[in-house]
Amino acid sequence: MYENKYQPLAPTHIFFGRIFRNVLMATLILAVCLLIGILGYHYIADINWIDSIHNASMILSGMGPVAEIKNVSGKLFSSAYALFSGVAFITNIGFILAPAAHRLFHSIHVDLDERDN
Repeated sequence: MYENKYQPLAPTHIFFGRIFRNVLMATLILAVCLLIGILGYHYIADINWIDSIHNASMILSGMGPVAEIKNVSGKLFSSAYALFSGVAFITNIGFILAPAAHRLFHSIHVDLDERDN
């Protein structure tokens, strides 16, 4: 998928393709995470659909809860979803930044190899 230390730096069109693929993967992961939150808030916490979307979006983005949750199962779901969302958000940042970080480190390594020769 990525070049090894003996290969030259990939052309920019391949690099941008990797970024696009990773952003697409991160978007799909966020969509699934949002769907989990929407369904959980609606069915477990007994919140209406629009408030479920709003609450799940706010939790997933790190802003915090909006709707008041009244039942115990809803509060337990909300706690678990908040922890899950934090991990999912940080993981997605890693997906998005991975091609850029790899290109940076690979370009440094290629430069060092060129200086050694």
